[in-house]
Amino acid sequence: MKDAGRTIVIIGASTGGPRILDRIFRDFPYMDLVIIIVQHMPDHINLSLKDKLAGYTGMNVRIAEDGEIIENGSIYLAPSGYYLTLENNRIIRLSSDVKSGYVAPSADAALQSLVRREGDSIAGVVLTGMGFDGAAGISHLKSIGGLTISQNMETSIIHSMPMAAFETGCVDYVLSPEKIRDMIIEMARHHK
Repeated sequence: MKDAGRTIVIIGASTGGPRILDRIFRDFPYMDLVIIIVQHMPDHINLSLKDKLAGYTGMNVRIAEDGEIIENGSIYLAPSGYYLTLENNRIIRLSSDVKSGYVAPSADAALQSLVRREGDSIAGVVLTGMGFDGAAGISHLKSIGGLTISQNMETSIIHSMPMAAFETGCVDYVLSPEKIRDMIIEMARHHK
């Protein structure tokens, strides 16, 4: 049986991210897509962020587990202290083998694990945050034909991450949280 294509959106965020995620996902409709959120946060925040997002949307919000196959209609939160990657764009892999000096979870690790796969529509979004996590991932995603987005400076609490992504020259759109939300919804609607 032929595998149906997926719409997969990976969102990376750090400082100020939860507030921006609120703006993106408040009243977000159930959509036939997979969203993976890589939010830099301490472990004790994982469940509260999951519960908060679940209260906003008709999507199934959960903390990602190693080995699970991604399902449409789901938002997966990368757990603190782990690298989340996707195997063949379908299976979540979590690794605690964190490189010294790197953040975990890492937007770069998640984005760079995506591959070009027939039928898949893929996108990467870099939101507010300190540092440059997500920039290398955006470059990779652009090289395999994915859609790339960074948050605009006017709405970013900390500019470093979206600016680093933008400075790669590989960002297709620079948008406000509300416009990012609209683009994700449109992407899901147009991918059949």
